Amino acid sequence: MMESMSRLQPKALIAQQASQWDKLRSLLYAKLKMVLVDRGWLFYMIGFLLGRAVILSAVSPFAVAFLATMWLVYKEKAAKAMIAVLIGALSYSVDHGIFTALGLFVFLFLAGLFKQAKNQQLLIPFFVFLASVSTRIFQYSIEQQLAAYEWMLVFVEGVLGTVLVLIFMQSMPLLSPKRYNPALKNEEIVCMIILLASILTGTIGWTLYGAAVEQVLARYFVLILAFVGGAAVGSTVGVVTGLILSLANVANLYQMSLLAFSGLLGGLLKEGKKPGVAIGLFVGTFLIGIYGNMTALIPSIIETSMAVVLFLLTPAGWFKKLSRLIPGTEEYTNEQEQYLQKVRNVTAQRVEQFSGVFQALSNSFASADSHLEDEQEIRRETDYFLSQVTEKSCQNCFMKERCWQKEFDKTYSLMELLKEGLQEGGKPPKTTIREFENFCVKPQKVLDAMKEEVSYFEANQKLKQQVLESKKLVADQLQGVSEVMEDFAKEILKEREHHEQQEMQIIHALKQLGMELEKLEIYSLEKGNVDIEMTLTFYEYRGEGAKLIAPVLSDILSEVIVVKQEEIAPFPNGYSYLAFGTAREFVVETGAANAAKGGGLISGDSYTTIELGAGKYAMAISDGMGNGARAQEESVETLRLLQQILQTGIPEKVAIKSINSILSLRSTEEMFATLDLAVIDLHNAYVQFLKIGSSPSFVKRGNELLKIEASNLPMGIIQEFDVDIVGEQLLPNDLLIMMSDGIFEGPKHIENTDIWLKRKIRDMRTNDPQEIADLILEEVIRTRGGEIEDDMTVVVAKVKKNTPRWAGAPLYSVSS
Repeated sequence: MMESMSRLQPKALIAQQASQWDKLRSLLYAKLKMVLVDRGWLFYMIGFLLGRAVILSAVSPFAVAFLATMWLVYKEKAAKAMIAVLIGALSYSVDHGIFTALGLFVFLFLAGLFKQAKNQQLLIPFFVFLASVSTRIFQYSIEQQLAAYEWMLVFVEGVLGTVLVLIFMQSMPLLSPKRYNPALKNEEIVCMIILLASILTGTIGWTLYGAAVEQVLARYFVLILAFVGGAAVGSTVGVVTGLILSLANVANLYQMSLLAFSGLLGGLLKEGKKPGVAIGLFVGTFLIGIYGNMTALIPSIIETSMAVVLFLLTPAGWFKKLSRLIPGTEEYTNEQEQYLQKVRNVTAQRVEQFSGVFQALSNSFASADSHLEDEQEIRRETDYFLSQVTEKSCQNCFMKERCWQKEFDKTYSLMELLKEGLQEGGKPPKTTIREFENFCVKPQKVLDAMKEEVSYFEANQKLKQQVLESKKLVADQLQGVSEVMEDFAKEILKEREHHEQQEMQIIHALKQLGMELEKLEIYSLEKGNVDIEMTLTFYEYRGEGAKLIAPVLSDILSEVIVVKQEEIAPFPNGYSYLAFGTAREFVVETGAANAAKGGGLISGDSYTTIELGAGKYAMAISDGMGNGARAQEESVETLRLLQQILQTGIPEKVAIKSINSILSLRSTEEMFATLDLAVIDLHNAYVQFLKIGSSPSFVKRGNELLKIEASNLPMGIIQEFDVDIVGEQLLPNDLLIMMSDGIFEGPKHIENTDIWLKRKIRDMRTNDPQEIADLILEEVIRTRGGEIEDDMTVVVAKVKKNTPRWAGAPLYSVSS
């Protein structure tokens, strides 16, 4: 026991020391941040170095551009930054310090003169140009050196100063950690590199043990960004930094090649961690150094060694923080995925909350009609009714005390019987009336008052029933919306699943077929809902997706897979995109025929076919009451509402009730329409019929004929109705025939149109849906001698087993 405790003590001590070190490091980081950023010492050091920065031996656009940026972004630190710039300029030379001071004062004069003007971001770069140009012209005028070359330098300095203001305006705010957008844009990365290279220009002339400080720091920054951002960022940093340093010192021109090549090699070797990137810099130093003077190779190796030492001593946490800001890095991608996951979770949570709200609203409306009125409620209504009658007839009667106090039960029961009689048949039974006349001294007055009150009572009951029906309809609609939103929340949270075994099988099978697979994405392998996407290259595409890949996938996944979408590259060996999904077990082939009354162009009948989600196919016919434009408006509006509501995923029964309530409430005019809806499940060929005031439908199965009908009033006539759903299991090659009343009731001089239609359909020798629709319409019109006395519409659908054109292609090595 003592030994185990003695072993645990060193571990606990190490953990405690590590925790203390983390706290100390966090404290030091916070202290350093406060001193450098919050108190502005970082900006003052940058100002000092930019004050010393000179390029082309006589051009110094950095100082005025830096002060202008501080004036615009950090105005409270501008005064101290100006002092730092002046100190830096004087440390370079007295003449340079005087020139810099004049330029800064000219800029401050212009900025102060127009400080109330709008669009400061546009004026400030212009002020920098004027300050640089005017100061340099004044200097050259004193020295009497205004030749063509000097004029060119003046113009170049002014333009560079203007450009640097725009660059510093994007890069300077990045030095502060108060950023709302954690990701850097490519423009911001380049601007930051230019700022760093400009700062390094201020260190030219500084040496440490024979090594140039600007070269050590330049290679250090190249190592960092090549390690974090890869070859592209590393080479970009090398080119930009080397170019700016070479402008400051022409002897450093070859350093641009060294830095760019080293950044490229370091980025390519970043998989080898820090040592790999360091080796890239050493290789670049040796390769570029052997083309120059050997006496310069030794200092270059020393500079590289110092940069590598600084790079190896840099804490790993700094690299992680920097990686999160640069697009393309693993840390950036992980952070973006975490952010997207958080947004997705929050969105799904909000959708679920809305679903819960709609569910609660649905329950609150449904609770009102979830139970029938109990006996106590009925008794309470009866008491209220009788009290109203008593107030009008018995209140001033001299027998009131005898009836309602001494013989209360008998009086109450007799009047209750009279009420029930008036309600049911309009007149109470004679025995009840005779008994009441023998009991009451004013029977006729009581009866008259009761008849008057019964009319109010029945109207109140009817209104109450309508309210309950409306509540039930609203509850059903809210329940449907809640279910749709709940399903939507589940879809949001559905992540891409990993199917390693199937991925290996697919990759191996395609490799055997000689196909070059560039990318494979498996989103779902759920039975009946497979979703696979892949990118391949084809020298010449000849339908391999449907002919080879889909059959191979069908064999691997043991279900029929077909091509859903394909985007083929227009040139050889280009990237082609193919999407595969589960084939429906059944397919529907449709045909339709219609004719308007009198052979006109406007028909009151409308029909539609709708491809719904989840493998459902819907067909609908709507017949507006009457004929002409008004009837067409009714039927078209009914089908438009039906399609929009069904495509949201709301159940068919709720959708139809919703359409009925919309049609009955949206207008005070009479607007009625029938609806004949058939929804076929393409997975099992089960069909559901919802008929609202519509004609019967028929299912032809060989020589057998099935009739499907339901009795409901047309939509919009009553506020509440029960939707009868009739189901039927269809078989392959079954024919489903739907028609409007113009077809069903159209045949003239036919005693039983039902039997006549069955015989005509049964005798047809064709199984083509369009031919059957045309023949039925033609037969009905013939019975009327070619006259069309009503709008006629017939829709025919044939259910067929889905047999892909290309059968499965089993591969021996895959199955094994």
